[in-house]
Amino acid sequence: MTTHALLLLPGDGIGVETIAEVERVIAFFNARSNTARFEIDRDLVGGAAYDAHGVAITDAAMAKAERAGAVIFGSVGGPKWAGVPYQHRPEAGLLRLRKDLGLFANLRPAICYPALADASSLKRELVEGLDLMIVRELTGGVYFGEPKEIVTLENGEKRAVDTQIYSTHEIERIAKVAFDLARKRGGKVHSAEKHNVMRTGVLWKEVVTAVHAAYAPDVQLEHILADNCAMQLIRNPKQFDVIVTDNLFGDVLSDEAAMMTGSLGMLPSASLGSVDPETGRRKALYEPVHGSAPDIAGKGLANPIATIASFGMALRYSFDMGAEADLVDQAIARVLDKGLRTSDIMQDGMTKVGTSGMGQAIETELKALAA
Repeated sequence: MTTHALLLLPGDGIGVETIAEVERVIAFFNARSNTARFEIDRDLVGGAAYDAHGVAITDAAMAKAERAGAVIFGSVGGPKWAGVPYQHRPEAGLLRLRKDLGLFANLRPAICYPALADASSLKRELVEGLDLMIVRELTGGVYFGEPKEIVTLENGEKRAVDTQIYSTHEIERIAKVAFDLARKRGGKVHSAEKHNVMRTGVLWKEVVTAVHAAYAPDVQLEHILADNCAMQLIRNPKQFDVIVTDNLFGDVLSDEAAMMTGSLGMLPSASLGSVDPETGRRKALYEPVHGSAPDIAGKGLANPIATIASFGMALRYSFDMGAEADLVDQAIARVLDKGLRTSDIMQDGMTKVGTSGMGQAIETELKALAA
C-alpha cells in the first residue's frame, strides 16, 4: 500500500473548522482504499503560530512541509494580530511557505456549478457552465521585489516603494505550466499583462510569445491587457479557458473570477513548485481562496467546499488520483443539486446547513458514489 504524507495547517479563523471537514473526507478515502492511504501530520501557522511561538511559522513546521507530499492550508489572520511586528504578521507564514517551497505556480479554477448559476452576481447565461483556470505566478513580482520600504523624506513626507521585478526564467516556467494545463483543457491560453505601460509587461509578452513558439505551438495563445481582461471577465467570462498572469494581476483577477461562482467559499486553489527530477513530483500547497473570516469564526457557518475541493486538487495534482478527485467533485455537485446551502450561497427554497452539515453531506454522497 502506498502511503501519502499530508501536512495540515488549519491556521486561524474558519480555517480550523473547514480543515476539520477535510479530515472527514480523508478518513473516507483511508477507510475505502486498499492501495493508498494518507498519513496526517499537523502544525500551527499564522496567528496561532505567533501566539504559541512568536513567529508566523516555525522552522520545525517548515521542515514538515518540506517532507510532506502535500500541504493542506486553511487560512490566516484576523484583527487580533493587527498590531504584531510586520515580519511576524500571520500572512508571513503563508508567504514563507510559498517562497521556501518554491511554489511559483498558483492554479485557481473558477467553476460555476449549474445549481449555483443563480447565486452568481452575473446573469445565469453568462456563468452557467463556466470552467476557467487562472494561472498566477506566485513567488516573484511586486510582492517580493526589493526595495520594499516606507521612508521619510527630508521634507517630512513619507514615500512608499514596492518593486516589480521579473526575469526570463520566472516567466518561462509559469508559461509552460499554463500551456500544459491548456493541452488538457480547451487548448487556449490568454496571457494578461500591461506591456503598454510597464517594462515587466513588455518582457512578459516577449517571453510568453517565445515559449509558445518553441514549446506549445499546438495551443492557441492570445495576449490581453490585464485591465481589459478584468472587463472581459465580467462581459463574457466563458471566452476564457486558461489565463496566465503575474503575481499582482493574478491576485486581482482570480478574486474577480471567484465571484462569478457564487462565493469565495466555493473556490479551491493549488500552489505548485518545480518538478523534482528524482521523484517526478512537485512541492505543493492547497488552500481555499477565502480568508479567515473572523466575523463568523467558531460559529459553524463557514462553507467548507473550497477547502474540500482543494484536497480534491491535491488528489489530482500531487497524488495522481484522478478518479478519486472526480469523486470529490461529483459529491460536491450532488449535494448542491439536492439544495443544501451554507449561508454564503443560500438561495430561496434551499436548505440551510452549517459547516459540519455540509461536510457530512459530502461524505454521504462520497459513500453513495463509491458503493
